[in-house]
Amino acid sequence: MRLYRGKIEPITEEVVRVLRESGAVEFENETEAKADIESVLKEYLRLDKEVVEEAKNRMESRGLGYSQLGKTKSQVSKERGVPGQDEVLPYLLEQLINILLHSNNVAEIFVEDVEIRKKVAPILRKHMDVETDLDREVRSKIKNLQDGTSDFEVEYAKVMETIKQKRRLT
Repeated sequence: MRLYRGKIEPITEEVVRVLRESGAVEFENETEAKADIESVLKEYLRLDKEVVEEAKNRMESRGLGYSQLGKTKSQVSKERGVPGQDEVLPYLLEQLINILLHSNNVAEIFVEDVEIRKKVAPILRKHMDVETDLDREVRSKIKNLQDGTSDFEVEYAKVMETIKQKRRLT
């Protein structure tokens, strides 16, 4: 699962709508509450970008190939206390609950944290689990190239970027 910048607004809109409509949360100022939620998601993206940049710098300085990015990123994440790929959903849920608890834009929370997690987790999953669909679509467009070759990697990156732009994920 991965969070894309283009998904922040739809996630925010849906989270606020679901929490309001279910009666779980009463908002003092919905617009500002949405901004609070957006800030959590944008901060995670900022942290993730820093981790990726640091991982790339380390790989370059050590002369490692691109295949080592995942391992290096995981190492940098642990060092900085940033959640790894498997920990993103629980991390974001915790951060969102914290912002709701401490926001001046939330009038009242009527349910336990667990209930908020149950309402928000499916929203995050739905909007963040687009990687598989993207990969399938990219591979269907470049099926004439052999997987693992440099031509495949270059074309894969180009097509992926085009599809992400088309879907407004970047």
